[in-house]
Amino acid sequence: MATSIVSSAQQAGSTAATKPRLGSIKFDMFMIILTSWFVGGLHLDGWAHSHIPQLETFFTPWHAVLYSGYLVCAVAIVGVVAINHSRGYSWRQAIPAGYELSLLGVPLFLIGGVADMIWHILFGIEANTSALLSPTHLVLAFSGVLIVSGPFRAAWRRSDTSSSWATLFPMLLSLLATYSFFTFFTEYAHSFVRIWLVTQASNDIEKSLGIAGILLQTGLLMGFVLLLVKRWRLPFGALTFILTVNTAMVCVFSDQYRLVPAAFVAGLAADLFIRFFNPSSARQDVLRLFAFLIPVILYLGYFTELITMDGTTWSIHLWLGSCILAGIVGLLLSYLLVPPQRPVEIAQK
Repeated sequence: MATSIVSSAQQAGSTAATKPRLGSIKFDMFMIILTSWFVGGLHLDGWAHSHIPQLETFFTPWHAVLYSGYLVCAVAIVGVVAINHSRGYSWRQAIPAGYELSLLGVPLFLIGGVADMIWHILFGIEANTSALLSPTHLVLAFSGVLIVSGPFRAAWRRSDTSSSWATLFPMLLSLLATYSFFTFFTEYAHSFVRIWLVTQASNDIEKSLGIAGILLQTGLLMGFVLLLVKRWRLPFGALTFILTVNTAMVCVFSDQYRLVPAAFVAGLAADLFIRFFNPSSARQDVLRLFAFLIPVILYLGYFTELITMDGTTWSIHLWLGSCILAGIVGLLLSYLLVPPQRPVEIAQK
């Protein structure tokens, strides 16, 4: 009897193993197309909230794009799990590697969406910063991050060390989508959005808020960048792409697209640094310098553009010091993501 049971289990396992399980770089690329729809809808909705003050209903074209983007992502994730399960894999095995949290995000986003509609009916439509801090919107943000970061987690688990665009493009787009969720929901403290804190600030409190925004956004940016550099040798242009596109997406709130070149220059500098100096866990001194220089270059370009075009109420001590502080934030984060080698590790070498 026991032998029969074991034999049946082995046969079932063999049957499942002979049937291909969906989930690969091709699936990541497919998901990235869908998540681009999803993230695009999010930023369209953000544009509507910042440009149409009289918005007073949940049922808008922008919400339609956002929620239809979620829907196609949900159908794709649940669909691939169902197909894999029908091919003989257990429910756990049927989930493509890296998409476990994405699957969790699907029902969580649905719950948040229903709760958001009820919230709007009870308390009205939020505007400006209130829209970003609404409890139901934060649930949507958290579950959205879980969904769009699937291709990034899938790439992280692969042993492939290729640094080509063809291999890493889905991962880079997934990271861009994830990073864009964070910058979207912190736009109230983003120097590329609240430029009046630099050009028109009239007291130390407003200037301090401007500095705080620079430091917060530097922490978010360099956290993602250092995570990438620690794990992969990036193809040339990867960071230029991420910084430029993300900045353009953030600027939907304030229409300050003239600041995008500052992000482009910083991204290009980062790519050139990687190409010629190869910052990595094995070259920690170079990595530390990289983590310091990129935020400095970004905000030097930012202040140069604003001062040239609009002028500023900040003294040179203030704006130049803010650039240096941003670099220090990047430097400190490099110690967190890539800690110094311990004496035992050095001795083993």
